[in-house]
Amino acid sequence: MSDQNLTRSATPLWAALPFWMSLLLIPIVWVGAIQGGLWVLLPPVMTWYLFSALDAALGRNEVNADPQTPDIALFWYRLVTLIWAPLQFINLFGLIWYATHTAHLASLEKFGLFFGVGVMTGTIGINYSHELMHQRNRLERNLADLLLAMVLYSHFRSEHLLIHHRYVGTPRDPVSARYNEGFHRYYPRVLRESLRSAFHAERDMLARKSLPWTHPSNPFWRYWTLQLTMLVLAFALGGLSGLVLFAIQAGVAIWQLELTNYVEHYGLTRKHLGDGKYEHVLPRHSWNAAQTASNWLLINLQRHSDHHYKPDRRFPLLQTYAPEAAPQLPYGYPVMTMAAMIPPLWRRVMNRRVRDWRAQYYPEITDWTPYNRAETPLPR
Repeated sequence: MSDQNLTRSATPLWAALPFWMSLLLIPIVWVGAIQGGLWVLLPPVMTWYLFSALDAALGRNEVNADPQTPDIALFWYRLVTLIWAPLQFINLFGLIWYATHTAHLASLEKFGLFFGVGVMTGTIGINYSHELMHQRNRLERNLADLLLAMVLYSHFRSEHLLIHHRYVGTPRDPVSARYNEGFHRYYPRVLRESLRSAFHAERDMLARKSLPWTHPSNPFWRYWTLQLTMLVLAFALGGLSGLVLFAIQAGVAIWQLELTNYVEHYGLTRKHLGDGKYEHVLPRHSWNAAQTASNWLLINLQRHSDHHYKPDRRFPLLQTYAPEAAPQLPYGYPVMTMAAMIPPLWRRVMNRRVRDWRAQYYPEITDWTPYNRAETPLPR
């Protein structure tokens, strides 16, 4: 067989299998539902602590795949992201029905159970939706919308594609965490500003076509319809208790997403060139992490420097970078997001790294105050 045919044939399943470890969360959540007690804590224990331990044991994976590999060779990698949406749907609503029709779970156990469900729908579901929304075909984008509706965060697609990628590292991007901004200040700000900026972005696109925001092509109608459908289904299966449990997992999932967003760009800004112009997005404008196990769990999301540099590149092909090209996180996302919940610890770990990054890439900038306060001019 020629080298060209080898490149165009599907990668064997065993090569993609580590990225399928996310499926283990489904039976683990059900173990908690059936056993109750401390078993409901298994999902956060697995995603936060087990994968952190695996990162420590396995170290970093700095091997880069050929970025020109065609989609046909990525079948087994893509398949796990395609099947996750229906699997999550079945299990999320199956768990709502089960938890509201069983007598062995106390209220606190139900809360813990759906906290774990939120870890699953956030760590895996929203992350997979992120991969899917960046693709061009309708099936994958529809699956992304379905996953986001299950956590009541559908506007994330508009905000991410129209605002975040275009304006990352500038004052116009709500998601870019500012230097010295603790997560507890960042979180309410990003919840408020992301929804507003997403709606305004879609409204402005319609206005350029001389259409009102109420036009049926506004994706917010789709977002609201899907989210309402999810709420109605949760109520139909579990009544008011079903709605409360659904809301708990959605809140946890959103918190997980925004914790990750906080880590990905903390303190990193693009240089203002004057007159509202900023330098192009480069790998240096996102934190890179090459930890092996957490990249399996998060389908290479931690190779975030390359994702922003080449947003349409599928996750198996994302490249990792040396410290000379992109700033490096000291640990994978599970450890870093836990640290972000303790602002003094976070500042102790990260502020020095931000200052080193500034000295490395922008020694000519002597006053960082406007960047720290997001007071540089808005990008044109």
